[in-house]
Amino acid sequence: MDISELDKLRIVLDPVGQVALALALMLLMFSIALNLSVKDFTLLLQRRALLVGGVIAQVVGLPLVTFLIVMFIKPAPSIALGMFVVACCPGGVVSNYFTYLAKGNVAYSVSLTAMSSALAAFLTPLQIVFWSQTYQPTATLLESIDFSPLAFLAQTTLLLVVPLVAGMFVVGRDPGFARRLQRIVARIGALALLAAIVVGAAKFLPMLLPAMPLLVAITVAHNLAAFGTGALAGLILRADTQTRRALVFEVGIQNSGLALVILLAQFQGLGGAAAMAAVWSLWHLIAGASTVTIMRRLNV
Repeated sequence: MDISELDKLRIVLDPVGQVALALALMLLMFSIALNLSVKDFTLLLQRRALLVGGVIAQVVGLPLVTFLIVMFIKPAPSIALGMFVVACCPGGVVSNYFTYLAKGNVAYSVSLTAMSSALAAFLTPLQIVFWSQTYQPTATLLESIDFSPLAFLAQTTLLLVVPLVAGMFVVGRDPGFARRLQRIVARIGALALLAAIVVGAAKFLPMLLPAMPLLVAITVAHNLAAFGTGALAGLILRADTQTRRALVFEVGIQNSGLALVILLAQFQGLGGAAAMAAVWSLWHLIAGASTVTIMRRLNV
């Protein structure tokens, strides 16, 4: 398959599948919110510059670096869209786990995850619209599928804000119940996402296989740039070694599962974009584990 054909490929689900994806999106955000607590934000009062700098590296630095990569390599518009959506999604508990394994500053990692997750409900839809419209080939592609930025902003923000508020309300009322509920919700959301991936893969994997080497190469380069952005942010902020490690994972590990659901639910399952998010979902686990090993052996 010619790489340009990815822009024409659609991973289309029936109405029941589309409703399931919307619910999966809300469950993923609800699960994230159930992990948040007031104490996760206490670092904001203790080390404001460090926390603000880390958040800026995530919500501004990585999307900007992604845009520069896109301008340099000029991928197919749908692939560029997938890169933008992944870059605009917050980190998650996976980044906290890798920070722990690398003996980094876990408290800082958790605080950054909490802040970026809270902001994501409002900023992620805005960022996706901004960056996808900034790169003209992607903007043109979205016009071809009658993409409405205003409708996307309204729908996605609603789907993210409602579960965020609900989750934090539950945490505030009963933290113990929230922890127990989080395990259940996370599993249901993961199963819904897995079902969407399996259905999509079963129907479209044969068509995506010829493009897989390119998708993997772009994902690896993009992820390396994300790790590099986190490392650079740590140097600019003059952070200690443990905090720099946390920044590397917070910027380098994105919630690509959230990105995939957004793409399938809100962007008509554009093939190249959804494939990028799916490859990211697998690759960042490999990259994260490899980075942990390097950090611990070289003590960097």
